[in-house]
Formats: sequence, structure tokens, C-alpha cells
Amino acid sequence: MRTGKGARAGQYIALLGYLVFLGFPFLWLISTAFKPARELAALHPGWIPRHPTLANFRQAFDEQPLLHAALNSLFAALGAAVIAVLIATPMAYVMARRRTRLARAATGWVVVSQAFPFVLVIIPLFLILKNLHLIDSRAGLVMVYVVWALPFALWMLVGHVRSVPAELEEAAAVDGAGRLRTLVSVTAPLLAPGIVATALFAFVSAWNEFFFALVLLKTPGKQTLPVVLVHFIGAEGVADLGPLAAASFLATLPSLVVFAVIQKRITGGMFAGAVKS
Repeated sequence: MRTGKGARAGQYIALLGYLVFLGFPFLWLISTAFKPARELAALHPGWIPRHPTLANFRQAFDEQPLLHAALNSLFAALGAAVIAVLIATPMAYVMARRRTRLARAATGWVVVSQAFPFVLVIIPLFLILKNLHLIDSRAGLVMVYVVWALPFALWMLVGHVRSVPAELEEAAAVDGAGRLRTLVSVTAPLLAPGIVATALFAFVSAWNEFFFALVLLKTPGKQTLPVVLVHFIGAEGVADLGPLAAASFLATLPSLVVFAVIQKRITGGMFAGAVKS
């Protein structure tokens, strides 16, 4: 009995430590965003701003086109999420329902592709986009995000498809429905939690992505929000902490809002995808 209580207490302590580890940077970011310049330069800065101010937010918007960059990020993230789900859903359906060697090979590719770092693919990717005249193009960036999100989207959706009873599709086939009609009318509605969770992860990864956007976009008017945030760091490597913290805090809000709104559906979708028929 004591051992069980001790183990449970240890789990709660570990969970609390993990929450502190995750929450500390964000809380410090919020605190820094509302501090005036004098408090930011203090030798021993405090947690709570003594004289909170919105000057950092005004300065951030004055120095950089944050709203335009946010619209660019929104375009890229939404485009990548929608296209990745539209492509991954029928592919996952085929991979889950047809247990062939090709399907197993595709599943292996999905797992292996996640191990490749960005640096290994950026040069061939740059050359391909150059031949397609998609360098410095938002459409080209969306294409890259879609390709990068597809393996993870497939991995998630295959599990969701396998959790849908095949008997429902067999009943639809008896009624005369074809494969496409069955997928659209029977399977897809049952995959809604998984599709939402997959689209959200694709959106968040594209919204926060920095490396591809930095390499592929050169025109300032086309740059995404993570790239614009770098401009708050001077040529000598000295960061303008107040405006940088304010802009970074605003950049994190969309992801937090989306997670807060549909977190129950995300959780249900993730656990549903873990069930295999």
C-alpha cells in the first residue's frame, strides 16, 4: 500500500516538474513582453513587471510588418494542412485496407522519412523548386510543407482508418456504393476526429517552421512570421528583448487558441488512432 502511494506521489511530482519545465519559458516570455526597458536591463529582473507597459508591442509593430508576416504564415499553414489532409486521407485508406507488400513498404517509408533532418534535403529540394520556378514563392513553400507533413499525416490517419469497422464498408458495398462513395459517405465522417487532429498538427508545424522559409523566401513581403522575428536581433547578435518577446508572444497565440478550442477532439482523435482493428 505504501509503495503504491509512494509511486503515485512520485508520478505527480514528476508531472509537476514537467509542467514547470514546459511553462517556465512561456511565463517568462509573457513577463518580458510587458516589462519596460529599465526593468529588462535590471541586474536581477523579477517575475512580475513592476510597471507593465504595452510599449514593446507598439515598438514591435512599428519596426516589423508583423501583421503581413502573420498573414503569410496563415496562408502557408492553412494551405499545407488542408492539402496534406486531402492527399493523406485516401492514401491512408488504401494503406490500411490493402495489406500488400507495397502498403507495408509505404508504411516503412513513412517511419524512415521522419528520421531525415532538414539539412540533408534542403539542397535537392532547392534545386527542384528552382527548376519549377517556385523559389521565393509562397506556393512553393506550401508545397514543401505539404510534402514534409504527409508522412506524419499518413501515419496518424492509417491508425484511424483501421479503427473503423470494415463491416460498415462491406454493408455500403452491398448497397451498391463504390470505393470512393464509401470513403466519402461512410469512412470519412467517422474519421473526423483523426482528420482534425492531423490537420492541426500539420498547421502548427507549418506555422512554427523556420528553416525552409528562411532558405526559400527572399522577398521581405513574402516572409513568414518566424523569419521576421529574427529581424529583432541586430547584426552584432544583440536582441531587442522587449519587442522580440512581445512579437514572439503574439506569434504563439494562434497555436494556443486552436489547441484550447479543439483539445478534446484532438485527444479523442489521437487515442482513436491508437486502436487497431
